Amino acid sequence: MTSCLTRRNVLGTAAAFSAAPAFAQTRPQARPGPNIIFIMADDLGYADLACYGRPDIKTPHIDGLAARGVRLLQAYANSPVCSATRTGLITGRYQYRLRLGLEEPLLNPREDVGLPPEHPTLPSLLKKAGYQTMLIGKWHLGMLPRFGPEKSGYDHFYGFRGGAVDYYTHLASNRKADLWDDAMPVEQAGYLTELLGDRAVAAVGAFAQTKKPFLLSLHFSAPHWPWEAPGDTAEADRLREKSLFHFDGGTQATYRRMVESLDDQVGRVLAALDTGGLAQDTLVVFTSDNGGERFSNTWPFTGRKTELLEGGLRIPAIASWPGRLPQGVTSNQVAISMDWMPTLLAAAGTKPDAKYPSDGIDLLPAITGAPVPRKLFWRYKTNAQRAMRDGDFKYLKIMDNTFLFNVADDPMERANLKDRRRDVYDRMTAEWRTWNAGMLPEIDDSYVENFSADQLADHIGSGKPSPKANPAN
Repeated sequence: MTSCLTRRNVLGTAAAFSAAPAFAQTRPQARPGPNIIFIMADDLGYADLACYGRPDIKTPHIDGLAARGVRLLQAYANSPVCSATRTGLITGRYQYRLRLGLEEPLLNPREDVGLPPEHPTLPSLLKKAGYQTMLIGKWHLGMLPRFGPEKSGYDHFYGFRGGAVDYYTHLASNRKADLWDDAMPVEQAGYLTELLGDRAVAAVGAFAQTKKPFLLSLHFSAPHWPWEAPGDTAEADRLREKSLFHFDGGTQATYRRMVESLDDQVGRVLAALDTGGLAQDTLVVFTSDNGGERFSNTWPFTGRKTELLEGGLRIPAIASWPGRLPQGVTSNQVAISMDWMPTLLAAAGTKPDAKYPSDGIDLLPAITGAPVPRKLFWRYKTNAQRAMRDGDFKYLKIMDNTFLFNVADDPMERANLKDRRRDVYDRMTAEWRTWNAGMLPEIDDSYVENFSADQLADHIGSGKPSPKANPAN
C-alpha cells in the first residue's frame, strides 16, 4: 500500500489514472447510447450562475454549456439536503422508500445506514447496458464496509465518502481524512475542486481511448462549506481544530471564487471532451443537489437549504447533447432529481428494473417538445414540513401553518390562496396524504438539520431541529 500511495503522489492525478487498462478489456460491437457526464454541484443556489441571473459571478463554461443545450427553469431537488437527494438521483425513486432517505442528511460516520448494494442504481443499470462507470467526488450514501460506490454499480471511485471535507486538508468533520482512490485511502496535496477536475480530465482521456460508452458522475463538493476558495490555506489551517460547519467564516467574495473555480473545472472537462472527439456524442448534465446555502442567491425565491420553500428546492439544471438536443433554449418542464435516472437510461437504450419502478420520468421528450403535467411531493422532518407541486399550484406546510401558492405567478410564496381556492387546497392535501401513506413513515431515529436563530440572523425565532417524527399529516 505504501509504495502505491507513493507512486500516486509522485506521478500526480492524471498519470495515476490506472483504470484505463481495465476499461479497455472488453468492447461491445455496438454502442448502446451516448457517453454521459453528470455534473452535480453541492448547495449551489438557483441563481448562482450567470446564465441564471447572478450578476457578480462569472461562469462562462457552464453558461456555454447552457448555450449548447437546454436550460431548465423549473427544476427541483428531491430534498432540501444532499444525501436524501442523492438517494433519489441514483435510484430514480422517492428517497422516502428507503431507510437511507429518512436521513436529512446522513450524519457520518454511521455504518448501519446506507444505500443497499442489492438495489438497482443508475450506474449498475448502465453497467449492465455496456457502460463503463466512474464516480469522482462526493458519495454520501453510506460508509464502509457495508456501503460504497463500488458496491452500487461504479467500476471506479475517486473522492470522499462522507458529507464534506476540507478543501485543503481533506479532513472530514470527525477530523479524519476522507479521500479515496477506489477502496484505498490516499494523501494528496491540493485544492479539492481542482483535484476532482484533474481526475475527471484524466478519466475522459482514458475513456476516449476505449471507444466504449461511459457514465462519469462528477459530484463536486463546491460550493459547500467550509468556506475556502483557491489559495485559502490559512483558513484550512484555522479549521483543523474547529468544526467544518463553521459560522465565523466566509464572505460573498470567497463564495464567488469557489463557484468560479468550479466553473473552471467544468470548462476543463468540456475541453477534454473536445480533445477526445467525444463532445458530439456525449450527454452532459449540470445541476445541484439542493437549494442554496447562506451565501447563495436564490432569487426570485425565498428560503434556502433545509426548507421546502422554493429557494430550498429549486435548482439550476442544464442538459447538453449536441447530437440530439436543441441548443440555446429554455424549458418550463417541471423536473426533479429522480427524473435523471430514467432519462439517462432511456438515452442509453435501457430502462429501470421492473421490480423497482422509477417515480421519475424520461425528460427527453418533454424538454424537446411540449412540457407534460407533473405532480411532485416532498416532506422534511424538521418543522414538520410538507409540500406538493401540481401544475402552477404548490401546497406547503411548515409546523402548524399551511399554505397554497401559485408559484408561477407568485414565486416568492407570499399570497396564501388556501381560502380563496379551498377546492384546490383540499384536493392537494388529500393527495399528499395518499402519497405519504405509500412511503416509509418518519422515525425518531433519523438525523435532521436546519438553521436556527443563533446561527443565521434572518432566521428569527427558528429553533434547533427536533429528532421527533411527525405522525400527524
